[in-house]
Amino acid sequence: MTTVTKKIKISGVGIHSGLPVNMIVCPSKKTGIFFQRTDLSNSDLIPAVYSNVGDTMLRNTTIGNTNGACVKTIEHFMATLFLLGIDSAIIKIDGPETPILDGSAFEFYNLLKDYVAAKTNMKKILVKKTIIVHRNDLLKTMPWVKRIKTLFYNIFFGRSGNGYVKLSPNNNALNIKATLVYADKIIGTQSYSCVLDGSKKTTNVFIKNIARARTFGKYSEWEFLKAHGMGRGANEHNVIALNDTGDNTLNKLLWPDEFVRHKIIDAVGDMFTSGGSIYGDLESYKGSHALNNLVLRKLFSNPENYEIVGTK
Repeated sequence: MTTVTKKIKISGVGIHSGLPVNMIVCPSKKTGIFFQRTDLSNSDLIPAVYSNVGDTMLRNTTIGNTNGACVKTIEHFMATLFLLGIDSAIIKIDGPETPILDGSAFEFYNLLKDYVAAKTNMKKILVKKTIIVHRNDLLKTMPWVKRIKTLFYNIFFGRSGNGYVKLSPNNNALNIKATLVYADKIIGTQSYSCVLDGSKKTTNVFIKNIARARTFGKYSEWEFLKAHGMGRGANEHNVIALNDTGDNTLNKLLWPDEFVRHKIIDAVGDMFTSGGSIYGDLESYKGSHALNNLVLRKLFSNPENYEIVGTK
């Protein structure tokens, strides 16, 4: 179990709410990442685990009761905790969404990296059988009303229905390959791979080549998003903005394939809601937060699919 050495305050705005938010990362004596809403009276701890994910429709991962005590957009922060090996902390937060900072995991990493207690081995979760979920599987889990809303959402944003996420056995590391396929010329088809085995070497490669990749969206979608409670905190410093024709961006890219590199951050953060370090091959083709969550639910639905080793 590894926690932080002191309380660390992180402030900013929520990318969807646009509201200022403060969160304090606190040391903890029990295993697990927990959030607590300090702006709500008598708020219980909210476990940051896959089974507690309440919504993924707002282009993020939300934990808790979406009609009550919940915290949105935890994925970049969770990816950072995973990279630092922190599997024990209580995060006190005074709003419904983590601060977006620069839209990546890099600022979170810089704020936390000097305050990690002596590391112990994180629990390993070995994938024993191949698990795959498709976008159609996701629709089947939804009530009819939500299914229709999701179909409309996908049509509006040009998301086709043949995406999938697959986990396969690999006892040596978390090996991720992500592929994006967008009609927008500036994105097109992009693939990127990385390996994370808990070593300093693979962590440093991630920090250098992936951690600074920012979230992205199309400028022409912004008014629609704001009208539906999304993107109100987005600006040129925390989002890559595509122009209306999709052949360029309104702000400078760090890499031509920054888009798919950011999807790697999302995948790492979502996988850490497993409560440990997933060891397996993760293939994401036109993946999403919803598919990441569904593949974890399917993985843990049968004890024959996985094996837990190491500390608990």
